Amino acid sequence: MNKTMTEIRWHGRGGQGAKTACLLLADAAFASGKHVQGFPEYGPERMGAPITAYNRISDVPCTIHSNIYNPNYVVVVDESLLHAVDVTAGLDPEGAIVINSPREPEELRPLLRGYTGKVCTIDARKISERYLGRYFPNTPMLAAIVKVSGVLDPDQFIADMEASFHHKFATKPQVIEGNMNCLIESMKEVRGL
Repeated sequence: MNKTMTEIRWHGRGGQGAKTACLLLADAAFASGKHVQGFPEYGPERMGAPITAYNRISDVPCTIHSNIYNPNYVVVVDESLLHAVDVTAGLDPEGAIVINSPREPEELRPLLRGYTGKVCTIDARKISERYLGRYFPNTPMLAAIVKVSGVLDPDQFIADMEASFHHKFATKPQVIEGNMNCLIESMKEVRGL
């Protein structure tokens, strides 16, 4: 695994916030002094259609400008994609896959096409509905990948996200509190570490 650069591939469905989470991760990594890339793969996206987004996070400038074919980590925002997309294609067995699911990691391993690396799950629905009042899977998945990958210091990540939310939602403090609680709880709830 490249120790100077971490590559993350996101799989979700249009409207679930995978692209937004990818960009928030890039913002948080940039705030912590990292070199970053965060971008979606555009195609004929529509609500509910599979989408892919990518992050590169590095201690040195990122000179690669392409999609990510051999990620260190994969985030699956919608468990149903395990049946529709080869989410483990090229995934480094020394990395991990993080799946939004109420199920235990080992229950999902048979769906991962022989992937032998670490499998982690988090029930993003339960957490987001508890703290945000609606199903927004991207916030829990963002915290989960930070926890699993170790790409950012968790305390610094939480502090940077709080500052970002205070800026973006200055007139909606209830949104800030819910999102912060969601991030903090999600880091505790990841299974399979």
